[in-house]
Amino acid sequence: MDTVLGFDSIAFWIVVTGALVNATGALLGNYLVLRRMSLLGDAISHAVLPGLAAAFILAGTRDLLPMLAGALVAGLVTALLTELIRRYANVPEDAAMGVVFTSLFALGVVLISRAASEVDLDPGCVLYGIIESAALDTTSVFGLEIPRVTLGMAAAALAVIAFILLLWKELKIVAFDADLATTLGFHAQRIHLLLMAMVALYTVAAFEAVGSILVVAMLIVPSATAHLLTDRLDRMMLYAALIGVSSAVLGREAAWAMDTSVAGMMAVAAGAHFALAVFFAPRHGYLARLAFQARVAFRIVIEDVVALLYRYQELRPGEPMARPDAFAALGGGWVNRFAVAWLTLKGFVAEAREALALTERGLERGRTLIRGHRLWESYLAKHFALPSDHLHAPADRMEHYLSEEIVHDVAEDVEHPETDPHGRPIGKN
Repeated sequence: MDTVLGFDSIAFWIVVTGALVNATGALLGNYLVLRRMSLLGDAISHAVLPGLAAAFILAGTRDLLPMLAGALVAGLVTALLTELIRRYANVPEDAAMGVVFTSLFALGVVLISRAASEVDLDPGCVLYGIIESAALDTTSVFGLEIPRVTLGMAAAALAVIAFILLLWKELKIVAFDADLATTLGFHAQRIHLLLMAMVALYTVAAFEAVGSILVVAMLIVPSATAHLLTDRLDRMMLYAALIGVSSAVLGREAAWAMDTSVAGMMAVAAGAHFALAVFFAPRHGYLARLAFQARVAFRIVIEDVVALLYRYQELRPGEPMARPDAFAALGGGWVNRFAVAWLTLKGFVAEAREALALTERGLERGRTLIRGHRLWESYLAKHFALPSDHLHAPADRMEHYLSEEIVHDVAEDVEHPETDPHGRPIGKN
């Protein structure tokens, strides 16, 4: 058997077809994810099924043009029925969509099931496609035998890429703020309809390869994964496409090893990519958020130690605070002990004879911290008329999040008082 890039010819075309399906879907899926319309891809893939089935039954062929025509008619009927139900049945739009999409999908399954004995259309193809046999139905292109499904998917991919390149700016603005796009003179609704038309085109092209169910995974999962990896649209596009290609390769290999559905394993591989991103994405991943929260929590502990020692030395100038008293005030615990050790190592705290004292560097940090605390107390007293015994607790929490700019603005607002509501000196910058 012929081999291409280490694959036999059949496996090669399976991977190529899967890569085209995944990468093309990922490009469109980015806009659905950004607009929080991920389920719309699911809805379209379900709603166009009766149109696909009717076109297949009438034309007796799986060629792209008649099936696309059937899908577009089904899409128009879907939009019309959804609006009619929403308007005259007085139900929310999402409920109307749910009724229409599920009903049309059921109608499509019935049409396919009734025609399966007379027409070459397998109901199982509706669920997971027939990508395994992609290389068996070929057509000659300049002497090269290329699977018909792959050609159709390649044409759809080129159409999607051209669509994105031509309307890059408009799609970008609509994806992030449709109202802004309208005020800038872009027809957001028209762009939305064009996007939905491209999703329908993609769904039709991918139908035979991965079915109308798994196509949703190809649309959404790589894009959702890429969204966890970056906040820039151009990079999101690239990452989503690469994840789609990777899912195709890994899915085919896993399906071959486990003797199971190739399209199903491609979707599983895409899900595995997403699971890894959920945990290990550098900014939005669970571990990254956990590490950030740990850093913030440790910073707060460090600042609490500095504030405690500063207040003590403010009341007793030149007198260090006994180490047992400091830990008793802080509540003990290994985190506080580690914080003291870290401050000592960094030169903020000097430790001698079981006593702790701030160094010049520590005093400067404590002065800044306490100044923000006392200014915030003054701000609360001015604007919320809180009693003096209710000012410390909220200021104690807020002091850890006051930037220099905020402290400056608060000082301006309360007119640079010399003392806080308790009569303690605020100090200057």
